[in-house]
Amino acid sequence: MVDTFLRLEAVKRATGLGRSTIYDLIAEKRFPRPVKLSGGRAVAWLESEVAGWQQERVKERDQAAAA
Repeated sequence: MVDTFLRLEAVKRATGLGRSTIYDLIAEKRFPRPVKLSGGRAVAWLESEVAGWQQERVKERDQAAAA
C-alpha cells in the first residue's frame, strides 16, 4: 500500500491545529511524528497516521457523549 505524504500546511488544514500545537502534541507523544523526506530539513506526515489521529479524537468524543 502506498501512503500519501502531507506537508505541514496540509496537516494544519486537515486538523485545524497550528504549527506550535502540532509540535507540542508530538513532544507529548499525542500526535504522529513526521518523516524526514531527504537529507535536508523537509518533513511530512503520513496521511494514514493523521487520519488515525483524527479518528481517535472522534472516538473519544463519542465515548464521552455516551458516558
